[in-house]
Amino acid sequence: MSLENTRDIFINAIAHYLPEERVPNDYFKKINGLDDQWIFSRTGIRARSKASQRENTNTMAVEAVKRLQEQGAALENVDLIVTGTYSPHDTVFTASHAVQRAFHLPDARALTVSSACSSFINALEIAETYIRAGKASTAIAIASEHNTAYSRESCPQSGHLWGDGAVAAILSATPPSPPLARLSSLYTRGLGHVGKADSAVHLRPCLEGISMPGGRDVFLNACHYMIEALERVTANAGKQITDLKFIAPHQANQRIIAAIARQLALPDAVMLSDIEKLGNTGCPGCAIALSRALSLSRVSPGDLVALTVFGGGYSCGAALLEFL
Repeated sequence: MSLENTRDIFINAIAHYLPEERVPNDYFKKINGLDDQWIFSRTGIRARSKASQRENTNTMAVEAVKRLQEQGAALENVDLIVTGTYSPHDTVFTASHAVQRAFHLPDARALTVSSACSSFINALEIAETYIRAGKASTAIAIASEHNTAYSRESCPQSGHLWGDGAVAAILSATPPSPPLARLSSLYTRGLGHVGKADSAVHLRPCLEGISMPGGRDVFLNACHYMIEALERVTANAGKQITDLKFIAPHQANQRIIAAIARQLALPDAVMLSDIEKLGNTGCPGCAIALSRALSLSRVSPGDLVALTVFGGGYSCGAALLEFL
């Protein structure tokens, strides 16, 4: 193994952005006939974040990076911007390009990746790989979703699930002093061959919005593969799941989060969850939950925290962070 592959990769800062508006469950009673108790008992959602008419995937990505700056993060050495999203505002002038322009980062590569709700972990992996290969020194990994621009509120299967938001992290091999966390291990996997991957969830922009006709298949596979990803990412670092202080899971459904905790025999308090107030924010959701925990000083130096995700299509992934 080369020195490039053994060097540490650090997370220098993590920040999130959430729109101000919250849409309560009662709103959907007149839209698709589902009341508050029905929605909450099946999803754990009471409200969801919603972008304003002036906001979109690009603007929310920019806002998340602004909040990195507010934490004191320096951007002048950024030479790679990777955004994960499945709900783009513009497939040409992407969120990565918008961030490059907003912060005047002329030397940065700018690219976008999409693997549904796994996309943020893939963005981290691309950033990690560029840094290890010596092709970048400092990267911003972003996830931004404008789900409400693509969702069909009248859909009884999934119209009530979606929230909007964004998250951003800065990675480098030469961190500031002190760095926030070490990226100890990362794992991703495509699962297009599994179950109803080709039909359970889809977003076909020219035909219809986000749809989830195969919710049961998503539930079963999410529980299985998010646990598998946790097992792989901890074992790769010589750790066990029981070593984790927190798990920041994909914020798809509180019943999935609870099922994972139950199957791993972990207390619910280990699972970072904000789906009750924010809804399913898509690929930023796991890292938004972590960022919010950091803002509340719930994470301390020495803590091990894992992010684990499952995406429609299907895919899974996990990242292990050691806080310093």
